[in-house]
Amino acid sequence: MRTTEKLPELFGSMVFNEETMKERLSGASYSAWKKCVTDGTSLDLSIANEIAEAMKQWAVEKGATHYTHWFQPMTGVTAEKHDSFITPVGGGKIMMEFSGKELVRGEPDASSFPSGGLRATFEARGYTAWDPTSFAFIKEGSLCIPTIFCSYSGEALDKKTPLLRSMDEVSRQALRILRLFGDTETKRVTASVGPEQEYFLIDKELYSQREDLRMTGRTLFGAKPPRGQELEDHYFGAIKPRVAAYMKDLDEELWKLGVLSKTKHNEVAPSQHEIAPIYTDANTACDQNQLTMEIMKKVAERHGLVCLLHEKPFAGVNGSGKHDNWSLGTDTGKNLFKPGKTPSQNAQFLLFLAAFIKGVDDYQDFLRATVAFAGNDHRLGAQEAPPAVISVFLGDELGAVVESIINGTPYQDAGKRTLKIGIDAMPSIPQDNTDRNRTSPMAFTGNKFEFRMLGSSQSVSGPNITLNTIMAEELKQFADELEHSSNFNLDLQHLIKRTFTEHQRIIFNGNGYDDAWIEEAKRRGLSNLKSTADALPAYVVPKNMDLFIKHGIYTKEEILARYEIHIEKYTTVINIEAGTMIDMIRHQILPAVSAFSTDLCERADSKAACGVPNKYETATAAQVGQLTDSLMDACDKMEADLAARPADAKEAMDYSYRTIVPDMNTAREIADKLETITAKEYWPFPVYSELLFSE
Repeated sequence: MRTTEKLPELFGSMVFNEETMKERLSGASYSAWKKCVTDGTSLDLSIANEIAEAMKQWAVEKGATHYTHWFQPMTGVTAEKHDSFITPVGGGKIMMEFSGKELVRGEPDASSFPSGGLRATFEARGYTAWDPTSFAFIKEGSLCIPTIFCSYSGEALDKKTPLLRSMDEVSRQALRILRLFGDTETKRVTASVGPEQEYFLIDKELYSQREDLRMTGRTLFGAKPPRGQELEDHYFGAIKPRVAAYMKDLDEELWKLGVLSKTKHNEVAPSQHEIAPIYTDANTACDQNQLTMEIMKKVAERHGLVCLLHEKPFAGVNGSGKHDNWSLGTDTGKNLFKPGKTPSQNAQFLLFLAAFIKGVDDYQDFLRATVAFAGNDHRLGAQEAPPAVISVFLGDELGAVVESIINGTPYQDAGKRTLKIGIDAMPSIPQDNTDRNRTSPMAFTGNKFEFRMLGSSQSVSGPNITLNTIMAEELKQFADELEHSSNFNLDLQHLIKRTFTEHQRIIFNGNGYDDAWIEEAKRRGLSNLKSTADALPAYVVPKNMDLFIKHGIYTKEEILARYEIHIEKYTTVINIEAGTMIDMIRHQILPAVSAFSTDLCERADSKAACGVPNKYETATAAQVGQLTDSLMDACDKMEADLAARPADAKEAMDYSYRTIVPDMNTAREIADKLETITAKEYWPFPVYSELLFSE
């Protein structure tokens, strides 16, 4: 049977989803689980036992022998500890058993995960707790149960817990606004997310010959090849058979796990591609994106390929990002960022739009911090990704609506229909009313916002926690004001106008790559946090800490811990990269170019003895010798600077950015020049022309 014929049966076949639960649970237990998900009620142990037994039976039928609590620690990847279902029953026999207690709670070692000081090394106890809103699934013979992860004293040590908190909080505040507009049916508002994922595929044998790729995920050396992406023939081009086979295999694996993999295509750079899902609730989307990145790597190995998720694996060609499509929707099926067809719906849409614009303006520095890490520093502001300056793109028509509200002038649409903007005479705002802006960090695309600054390797949880929380804060402020209004329509109109007026500086519909915009942004007072070292201190700005503490997303200790984790990770990554560079220079590049120059000199002497011209050998040997000395000096300096790194975490981050990174850039520039003049048979590892065109 062809895949297309069995796809409905294949999709979600390895997921203990709602349909499977309805089939295998009693009506009472299914209803209790459903109520737990929709209303947040707790489950009795007897119900948990029934769910666990049904889950175990289903998993065993699918070939599973183990179960694991699958969680998302602050490493940015997932973690799992596997236990078998077997239980001894005497006489050398076993039975397969799985209890509600084992389903609901686990106890992994918490001491070896990043905690930012929340846990001491000797304090090992941590807990995982089942997230009943996220479906269990089977992966490689184990039943994977999505869970939160917290310390013995209750602090969140993961990315899922604050995401769930933020989803609850934005729902609470959005419901207050909806009630003001007469919506009494909606019980929950859900943040929805669709993360588009870019990646590179390269040949596994070539990958294994590059220490930098194996150690850091990117090439620390590499001269620009004669051909890169200049012909613009790879983007949306015909997919090569080897890659097509990989993509087909990947889709099938993701579909089994219920991932709504929808789109696949070639990206801009050679060997670069993209996969995009249909968007779903933020919790599921974040879980599934983590799962997608894992599966992408494993499937690549089957095809003799390696999937690179680093933001900039190759200098001189486009890097990889992750576009986070974010919106809010009701449990009655309404998208709150979709302009309505009636005046009151338009007013509601404009109020939510105003809240979003105000939130982005108020917390632009923290949004920037959520995408700040070493890999992403190579992309942002590099004419291939949005600039480091946060702005919101609305498009011409919606931008004109906002401008008319600010100026108090009639709005004139493309059909020359003039309307005065008020609560009873809102213009119809069509969906997809303008071109897309790929240079914008935060672009409105008809019914959602596309946050385009995320790096390809990062978890999408952090940015979505922040989007949810800033939206909750602004909706709370609006609800606090409007709930005490004596003239709702008039006060609503004034609130929308005031908000757009006070925060119009964050709206920019032009070319984000233009240097003139950076100057204009500076005049507007927008922040331009160019590097991770510049951006991460936003975590501990009082107004930002107060935001998350007030809404119960993080405690003070939890947000300080995340700040510490992020700055330490940045320094560690730079330290690993610099150490790898030193190792490759000393043990690969210098010996190789030394052998090449020796050969050149011997050939020059031989030719001279015979009276044969030796200009190439003599000139090249001199150039190689000069560059070799310079590279050795650069390597010595980098090694000495690494040894002098400060002990304080914040100082070490700043030092790494301002001292070690320039050292690395200097060493790379010299090494790349050597690559261009060294004979191919001497250069110690595959070059860009081989890596980028190896599919």
